[in-house]
Amino acid sequence: MKKVTLTFFFAFMGIIAFAQNEKKDKQIEEDSQNAKAAFLKEDPGMQALFDSSYGYIILPNVGKGGFGIGGAAGSGVAFQGGTQVGYAKMTQVTIGFQAGGQAYSEVVFFENEEAFDRFKSNNVEMSAQVSAVAAASGASANAKYIDGVAVFTRTKGGLMYEASVGGQQFKFREK
Repeated sequence: MKKVTLTFFFAFMGIIAFAQNEKKDKQIEEDSQNAKAAFLKEDPGMQALFDSSYGYIILPNVGKGGFGIGGAAGSGVAFQGGTQVGYAKMTQVTIGFQAGGQAYSEVVFFENEEAFDRFKSNNVEMSAQVSAVAAASGASANAKYIDGVAVFTRTKGGLMYEASVGGQQFKFREK
């Protein structure tokens, strides 16, 4: 009887965890669509990148903070050919002069299949040489891919003073 009770308990907990993850995924999908609309409102020319890139990820809510040592993290949605194929999680650690906190959205465009496959196999780590471009009117017109990747950010709030070095690491999860 004890085994049956424990089995039902763990099965019930699994169902609850699945439902909570599904709810979080739906919220991230909705937030990603809102972030895409905000990027396009600031720079309508970015639509060409959404249309021509092999794939892209949208991280709608990235939180960043630090004092000497810092970090950032966010979750988002991955698209290939305009179709959602999974989810992305980004983490970042930085070292250097920094103080404050900031919230922002980020979109990462992948130029070709090779670059997107590196992301999907969790082999994309962006370093200082792949720097993000602040989304603003016309910013996408001069976008350049570096190692098959182009990154844009849009500040949502907060204030961060920073002269630091670090890199972003991405994890992919299929839908």
